[in-house]
Amino acid sequence: MNLDGTAPDDADLDTAALDHIVDAAPADGALPGVVAGVTTADDTIYLKAAGPRTAGTDEALAADAVLALFSMTKPLTATLALQLVDDALLDLDALLDLDAPASEYAPDLSGIGVLTGFDGDTPVIRAPRTPVTTRQLLTHTAGFAYDFFDADCARAVADLGLPDVATATKASLQAPLMFDPGTRWEYGTNLDWAGRVIEGATGRRLGDVMTERLLTPLGMRDTTFRRGPQMLERSATLHVRIGDGHLKALRPPTSPDDPELDMGGQGLYSTADDFLTFIRFWLRGGRSDSGQQLLRRETVDAATRNHLGALGITPLPGVNPRKTNDVDFFPGVDKGWNLIAMTNNSQAPTGRSAGSMGWAGLANLYFWVDAQRGIGGLWATQLLPFFDPAAVAASQQFEKAVYDSLR
Repeated sequence: MNLDGTAPDDADLDTAALDHIVDAAPADGALPGVVAGVTTADDTIYLKAAGPRTAGTDEALAADAVLALFSMTKPLTATLALQLVDDALLDLDALLDLDAPASEYAPDLSGIGVLTGFDGDTPVIRAPRTPVTTRQLLTHTAGFAYDFFDADCARAVADLGLPDVATATKASLQAPLMFDPGTRWEYGTNLDWAGRVIEGATGRRLGDVMTERLLTPLGMRDTTFRRGPQMLERSATLHVRIGDGHLKALRPPTSPDDPELDMGGQGLYSTADDFLTFIRFWLRGGRSDSGQQLLRRETVDAATRNHLGALGITPLPGVNPRKTNDVDFFPGVDKGWNLIAMTNNSQAPTGRSAGSMGWAGLANLYFWVDAQRGIGGLWATQLLPFFDPAAVAASQQFEKAVYDSLR
């Protein structure tokens, strides 16, 4: 709801201003094609694509293009875990008591130790002082990192000969913890492991459970871990910004996806409209568009508060410039993490209300959910490295224009 108690609708939006921002972003090749959208708790009130599907070509990006979500997969995996808590499938006695050892459901976790240093080219690893819990996986306090944000993790991955997490293999998740569970926050492969917890709890593949429990009830028909031929034909092209600033299109896959693991932290493909449906689910307090309550209201309220306490989140250094730049959302704004995504504990410069949540995907996709104002949205392109200055500026300009319309 708006602060005056009325729900925003499409009449509140300055669509001309939003159109200008979306159209200008890919102009002159500054960005590849973009798609942006806004939803209230009732319906999508804005959706527009602009620019080319593939940089340097005349084919326009469609508003229903299939996008690699990368880390915007994480909120859906976390939501599914909360549904299992609601159902007591994790054998938990109390609401959101996520503190049982996660290795009870993902036995491979029991073999993961804590990195303490290096002996030449050999990582020195000891047993963790406490077991990893599912709560810590959801809040990124378990100790897992990404090798493109953490130099020690990158060195350990290289020394151990582990494959990149993009391979979606079990072996890619065997990197050690960077610290003892629960002692600090660091963004990493936690939700990939949460996906393994869900598989252990249900005895089924993550994608199958997610489709049955979350995607189908929400009507998210274009969201999947495995694209078939028709979805491949609709997929936006992934690009990289090369040294001189120009965009280079990566060669698209020619065969359907068949990952060893459904990676709960990065593996989904979706469309802007589907993801707006997911945002709307949170604006509705855990209800689908058809009115089905998929999460108890008590679970929604508990999940969306800040769960980090004094730990807080820190900027992420881009130690692999091919994948990411340095990352710091809303510098100077106090931020935390709930059980779904990042929270801003004070109002963001864009106008996003204190207590809202949002996050991003590696290919410069960004979303937010502002339950106080009853509004949410996304800005999506397919461009590496992450936190591209032009993409970040355009996405925040778009978000600010949404809030300017509502004032």
